[in-house]
Amino acid sequence: MRTRIKICGLTRPEDVDAAVAAGADAIGFVFYPPSPRHVTPQQAAALVRRLPPFVLAVGLFVNEDPARIQSILQQVPLNLLQFHGDEGPEDCSRWARPYLRAARVQPGLDLIQYASAFSGARALLLDAFVEGYGGGGHVFDWRLIPPHLPLPVILSGGLTPENVSDAVRRVRPVAVDVSSGVEVAKGIKDHQRMADFVAAVRAADRG
Repeated sequence: MRTRIKICGLTRPEDVDAAVAAGADAIGFVFYPPSPRHVTPQQAAALVRRLPPFVLAVGLFVNEDPARIQSILQQVPLNLLQFHGDEGPEDCSRWARPYLRAARVQPGLDLIQYASAFSGARALLLDAFVEGYGGGGHVFDWRLIPPHLPLPVILSGGLTPENVSDAVRRVRPVAVDVSSGVEVAKGIKDHQRMADFVAAVRAADRG
């Protein structure tokens, strides 16, 4: 099985090009204004134009006003939406676009029930629980993931070139998602670390 790779929070053309060259399957663009990785619709549209065929553009939203989401979708050709806030199933599915639902994992969260509630999602993106939104670059206890979730798992939260091979071997997600683990500063990617991250995932795929 080939684990898919999403690199999230890109803000610069040269980083998008390097992520694609490294072998990323998807590039994530953050439309959450408080985030240091936030991009405007105009910036995102220019970055998406750099993507070759078969590399997906993913838009990340947190409790966004529906009118702004609609405006962004009219300006940016996103392939996939990713919801990280308190959105309910109807909020996620109303756009007639495939979507991912993020879950902030902590003891006591029933992931089976959570996945069932968002049965229309393409996958459940599992991130660490921190105050606020996003995983904060922290790893959560992978033992909290039930073995038979009703949705595919995308593993996120504190992944780096150093730990992602172990993560893939232990969790066997359909995809992994990295942001801070391949950065030199928030929103600024390290090209070598992106290449090392992809290589580590491929090594785990080979066993």
